[in-house]
Order: sequence, then C-alpha cells, then structure tokens
Amino acid sequence: MNADPNIPLNQMPGSLRSELPRSTAALETSSQDSESNRYTGLQLWMRRLAVLMFVFLCATAGVLLVILPWRPEWTDNHLLLGSPWLRAFISSGFVRGLCSGLGLLDIWIGFWEAVHYHEERRY
Repeated sequence: MNADPNIPLNQMPGSLRSELPRSTAALETSSQDSESNRYTGLQLWMRRLAVLMFVFLCATAGVLLVILPWRPEWTDNHLLLGSPWLRAFISSGFVRGLCSGLGLLDIWIGFWEAVHYHEERRY
C-alpha cells in the first residue's frame, strides 16, 4: 500500500480512525496524550531527585559566587601569580560585583525551580 504523507491519518483508507466518529477519536487521542505525560513510580522519584539536585547545585554555586569574590583567596592563589594584569582585572570591583550578581541570579533560579515544581494530579 502506498500512503500519501499529505493525507491526514483519519482520512486514509483502511485506517481504524476513519471508522470512528470524530468525537470518539478526539477523546481517545486526548486520553492517550494525558496518559503518556504521566510518570510512573520510579520515573516520578527520579524526576523529584533531579529537581532536588538541581536546586542544591544552584544554591551551592550561587552561595559560592556571592561570597568567594570578596575573600582573599579570590586573588591570592597560585593560578594568578604568573599574570599580574589578570590578577588586577579579577580583583576589580566590577568583576567581583558581576560574579556576585551571577551568584544571586543562580540562587534565584534554584529557588524558583523549587517553588514552581509541581506534579500532575492523577484522576
């Protein structure tokens, strides 16, 4: 059988959907979509764990980016000893403020994800 890809599925000859009334086919499609979007037990716990890890990672990185630029370890480390111009750039207030601002943004993203996490209700 040669099927034309431009013909909708419910109008194809020999299709099961062409024999169903339109309302029944629509209900069947919507129920299949809602069932495919639901998580099973293990998938639900894996999703919860992934959200928890993401929130923890965002909060940790955010706190480090807020606090670390204002500590002496930010400029007094062995990575910056070889290039004084990079050390001067890193120790400028603009770069420190930019890193702290990114840290606050990271904390905000983590808490936003935690607050707006929801699971689908099962009916």
